[in-house]
Amino acid sequence: MYSLCVIRGDGVGPEVISETLLLLEGTSLKFNISEAYAGYQCYLDNGSSLPEDTVKKCEKSDAILFGAVTTPPIIENYFSPIVRLRKILDLYANVRPFYSLPLKSSRQNIDFVIVRENTEDLYAGKERKTKIGAEATRIITKKASEKIIRFAFELAIKQNRKKVTVVHKANILRLTDGLFLKIAEEVHSEFPEIEMDYMLVDSCALNLVKKPDIFDIIVTTNMFGDILSDEAAALIGGLGVAASANIGESHALFEPVHGSAPKYQGKNVINPVAAFFAACLMLEYLGEFKKALSLKKAIIQTIKNNCVTFDLGGNAKTSEVTREVIINYKKIYDHN
Repeated sequence: MYSLCVIRGDGVGPEVISETLLLLEGTSLKFNISEAYAGYQCYLDNGSSLPEDTVKKCEKSDAILFGAVTTPPIIENYFSPIVRLRKILDLYANVRPFYSLPLKSSRQNIDFVIVRENTEDLYAGKERKTKIGAEATRIITKKASEKIIRFAFELAIKQNRKKVTVVHKANILRLTDGLFLKIAEEVHSEFPEIEMDYMLVDSCALNLVKKPDIFDIIVTTNMFGDILSDEAAALIGGLGVAASANIGESHALFEPVHGSAPKYQGKNVINPVAAFFAACLMLEYLGEFKKALSLKKAIIQTIKNNCVTFDLGGNAKTSEVTREVIINYKKIYDHN
């Protein structure tokens, strides 16, 4: 039995997590579930967006399933709980897979992964006010760069991929991204069977739109990866189908990448597919490969059957999508 820490969060977060737990029940896997709290409502109730008790529960769990949280931009002493959790648990690798789906809004022949350093860069939170405004410090370390670049090459081997594209802005950020490129060269020497190329972040943004089929694995720093991965989501149907894995040496957290969308809260209309794909990533991480693959196929079959919510052009309710995925999962898993 796996220990699973569940953080439902704000807005539609609790709803998509509830549907995902129903889905996981349908796989017949047993989980020892521990509920924990984080987010804006948690801050209002407890004075902290990430209580110490939540961190302790995460540390004791085999995996963490995270919904969505509301992060207000300007509140004194408020911090993003997901960014803070990534730091505390050293979830240094943010992994976002992108592949074509049977949707009119999805481009064809897409199959790549964005691997993003998850703990430093401008997201390290080193900001201060100055006499003329404000400034932020960009932190790029040898240790974190080597870990994420090595992770990308090891993932390429694991998934039988051929190329790693290192995305940077070293023509302007000569010291920080220059270091990132230097370490990429050093790490690549240990993986001669994998092709490596370099691409400026602005060129990468352009090529994601013009010719996304050229990518296999993209590895980059934190903020560039954050922006590029949301752009890439538009290629396959939007944030409603995009999932993320946050991986560390001892812990892992899985989440849909969409926001808390409070205006849809409690209406049974929110798209649960991103959370379902996050569950697939979690099952892979736990070594449940057959169940993960069957679940992925079941989600895709559900989309093919046009049992989708309004954002994907359908009229299905959230709960109807869940039921259809469970039915398809049982058919596919039993057949396999």
